Amino acid sequence: MAEEKESGLEELLIEIEEILEQMEDKEISLESSFLLYEEGMKKLKLCNNKIDQVEKKMLVITGQGELEEF
Repeated sequence: MAEEKESGLEELLIEIEEILEQMEDKEISLESSFLLYEEGMKKLKLCNNKIDQVEKKMLVITGQGELEEF
């Protein structure tokens, strides 16, 4: 699935939830479940990357009241 725009973290989590719901279907073929699993793992990796970016940008207030990069 090619994405036209970069999805936000919330959108990615919703898409992962939808993938999980599809995988829970008892009628899904083994091949389809593997494809969904692969897609879900790609989306999880994107989520992890986004969270890492946010963590790096977070600011922490030091004891002197100064702001430092996290």
